[in-house]
Amino acid sequence: MERAEPPSPPPPRLPWDYHPALTENRLRLCARLLAHARRDALAMASYELGDDPWSVGCRAFAFGRHRLQRAASSGDYPWLAVLDDSAHFVFVFVIGAADEGVPVRFFRGAADEPTERTLRRQEMEMQQLSLALGEGAAEGLAFRLGVETGEPGQVERVVFLAPRGEDRVECFWPVSLEPPATAATEAAVQLRLLADDNDAGPGEAASRSAPLLGAKPRRKTTECPPPQTTLL
Repeated sequence: MERAEPPSPPPPRLPWDYHPALTENRLRLCARLLAHARRDALAMASYELGDDPWSVGCRAFAFGRHRLQRAASSGDYPWLAVLDDSAHFVFVFVIGAADEGVPVRFFRGAADEPTERTLRRQEMEMQQLSLALGEGAAEGLAFRLGVETGEPGQVERVVFLAPRGEDRVECFWPVSLEPPATAATEAAVQLRLLADDNDAGPGEAASRSAPLLGAKPRRKTTECPPPQTTLL
């Protein structure tokens, strides 16, 4: 008697398998906002005046939160909204009614080893997820963007996570940090985030494109430049 072959494991789930609002282009846009925020925080760091990894991390979080808030309030991204602008900071991807948005939070750290704090779900977040997916599908589920950094502090990658409970991750999807391609279904959305993304002149292309993933803190500056706050 022939032995039956064990069933093949199901293919890994992708973000848009959970909800159509979680498109690749939208996740790439938000990942680039967070990567640029950390790049600017590193560029502004003054270690001679007392900056350290903790202060730079706080600034990077504040910069990332501010950029997402600016994007959501600009009117250029009708699919993006902020659910909670506190220190927890929850933003949502929207299709149709804003109260059906899919909540997401971001954190800095190893995406394959999320901490208990990272996995902890806020009451507002759980309620919103139940509205978007239904109570059964939302049970124990969370959506996170993990910002992984290298030794000098620069962004190495951003990963979309869908942990369920404390010991199961249903989706682990590295987000490309390349500029998203224009999608016909999102023609109204301006995809260019920063002036230095695509508008560098012939003599500026190399100096402006490199800092996204390779910027290092400036250690010999005596005066911090003003923060870059342009989104478009």
